[in-house]
Amino acid sequence: MINGLILSIQFLTRLPIKKSIDFNDENLSKSIFFYPLVGIIIGGIGGLFYYIFGFLNEDIGSFFALLSMIVLTGGLHLDGLSDTCDGFLSYRDKNKILEIMKDSRIGAFGVVSIVLDILLKYILISNLEGNIPLILGLAYGNSRLVIAYIMCTKRVAKKDGIGYMFYKSDPKKYALFGGIGYLLVVLLINPIFLIPLFASFLVGQIITKITYNKIDGFTGDVYGATIEIGEIISLIIFLEVLKWI
Repeated sequence: MINGLILSIQFLTRLPIKKSIDFNDENLSKSIFFYPLVGIIIGGIGGLFYYIFGFLNEDIGSFFALLSMIVLTGGLHLDGLSDTCDGFLSYRDKNKILEIMKDSRIGAFGVVSIVLDILLKYILISNLEGNIPLILGLAYGNSRLVIAYIMCTKRVAKKDGIGYMFYKSDPKKYALFGGIGYLLVVLLINPIFLIPLFASFLVGQIITKITYNKIDGFTGDVYGATIEIGEIISLIIFLEVLKWI
C-alpha cells in the first residue's frame, strides 16, 4: 500500500518524492485508494497558502492559494481540460476529436477554458468563509474520489495511454474501500458536506454521458477535465452550504 500511496502522490502532484515505483497493475490499482487523500493534501496546502498571504488581504490570499495548487499539480488537469475542450467543442467525429486532443498545440477553446477555470476558482476561493484549508481539501478530495469511481466503472475510448493503464489494473476494490473511508471522514466532520460530494458525482455522470456521445469513453485528458470541473462544482456548492451552518 505504501507503493500505492507514493505512486498516487507522484502521479497527481509534483511533490518531490524520488522513490521509483513500477507502473504495474498492482501499484496502479492500490494508488486509486489514496486519490481522495491526495486531493485533501493539495487543497490543504492551498488553504495554508491562503492563510500565509491572506493577512495582507483576501484577494492576495486567494491568488496564492490558487497558484500554489496549480504549481502543486503541475497544471496536469488544466492541460486535460484544455485538450478536452479543444476536441469536444470542435464538433468533429470521434477519430478527429481524439487526434485534436492528442495534439500538443492548444487551440482557442483550450485557452478560453483555462482562463475561465482559473478566474472562476479565484472568485470562488475569495468568497469562501470559515476553515479554508478544510473546504479546499474536501473540494479537491471530492473531485478525486469521483475520478477514482469513473476510472473503475466507465469505459475508455482507446486501449493505450495512462487512462487505459489505470482502467485495466482493475482498481474497483481499492476505490471502494478508499471511498468508504473518505465518506466516513466527511460524515465525522459534518454530514452536510456530503452535498458538495453528491453534486460532484452528479456532474461526473453528466460528463460521462457527454464523453460517451463524443468519443465512446474516457481518456486521460477527460479524466483531468473531470477533476477540474468537479473542483469548481464542489466549491460552488460549498459556498451555498456554508450559508446554512
